Amino acid sequence: MIEVTIPGRRTFRFEHLVLDLNGTIATDRGIIEGVVERLQSLGRLLSISIVTADTHGSASRLGAYIHGQIHKVEQGAEGVQKAALVQRLGRETTIAIGNGCNDVSMLKEAALGICVIGEEGPATEAVMNSDVVVAGICAALDLLINTDRLVATLRR
Repeated sequence: MIEVTIPGRRTFRFEHLVLDLNGTIATDRGIIEGVVERLQSLGRLLSISIVTADTHGSASRLGAYIHGQIHKVEQGAEGVQKAALVQRLGRETTIAIGNGCNDVSMLKEAALGICVIGEEGPATEAVMNSDVVVAGICAALDLLINTDRLVATLRR
């Protein structure tokens, strides 16, 4: 669990991390450098779920490197299914990280939604419906590893 108090907001007790796969933690070249090590560190604190429609067929290959559970969603209603996963895990204890239009619902549903600006670029709707927007996935994961950064960003 990660517990963090955000002045002017509240104390969060995070137990789950839900990450989009393609465009967020992986590109066409594979897992983004630095992600595996950070997820190993966070895996000691949080239950990690990777969610994907697996449009590129890479989930099983990449899943061997990621310490977390892979959740495949059906193509066509990815956003609804991703949000449903956050609800099943418990929205008040879940962090969601994504960048695309089909990530918007999970970013809104989670207690903390983080949008990453990766090589694909973020969807404007994802940016507008997140609590935090960062320059890349490693920066997003570092906010969770060093929560003082998260506090500095979100305090009121």
